[in-house]
Amino acid sequence: MNLAEQAAVEAEPSLRITEIFRSLQGEALFVGAPTVFVRLTGCPLRCTYCDTAYAFTGGERQSLQDIVREVQAFETEHVCVTGGEPLAQPTCHALLSQLCDLGLSVSLETSGALDVSNVDPRVVKVLDLKTPSSNEAHRNLWSNLEHLTEPDQIKMVVGDRSDFDWACEMIRERGLSKRCTVWLSPSHEELEPGVLADWILEAKVPVRLQVQLHKYLWGDVRGR
Repeated sequence: MNLAEQAAVEAEPSLRITEIFRSLQGEALFVGAPTVFVRLTGCPLRCTYCDTAYAFTGGERQSLQDIVREVQAFETEHVCVTGGEPLAQPTCHALLSQLCDLGLSVSLETSGALDVSNVDPRVVKVLDLKTPSSNEAHRNLWSNLEHLTEPDQIKMVVGDRSDFDWACEMIRERGLSKRCTVWLSPSHEELEPGVLADWILEAKVPVRLQVQLHKYLWGDVRGR
């Protein structure tokens, strides 16, 4: 490739990608559905319970055209764009729209710390509000709630009773369950799912319990 050709390639819209793979969706409303995951590299947060720290750095830069082509090759209806924090790369918006244009069912897993107002309205936003034990709760961008619609979802990872009480307070004060479906997820290997289930039933809080299905099937294995 000569210098002119290399410059042309570098000028194409692109994203830094950690991995693209097909698996079963492990969380939220599409749980259990075969899904293509596009994991973008980079995240401005450092949550204590993060299970994808390998996506903070590295990755390979790929053109949008190549990413879309790779996704299409899996011949799968559902696509989840995740990270890291996918919205940390502005070109993510173009990728989401191109995937929607193909008629695919597209979801975005985002931390809730970055603005979602410009996300394509066809995308299902899964907003991961940060609980106190993450040490990143101060990064929650509460104005994002105004841009959620009924198909969207809110997720909160619960590491202990303080996280649960905080989540209940946010649900009441900010009317979260009136905006969209709210999920509470036990921090893997930190809180037993049955304990969280009991808390939910006792508090009569309008949420759904979720566990990370993929971890129960395959453990902490990349690409699954």
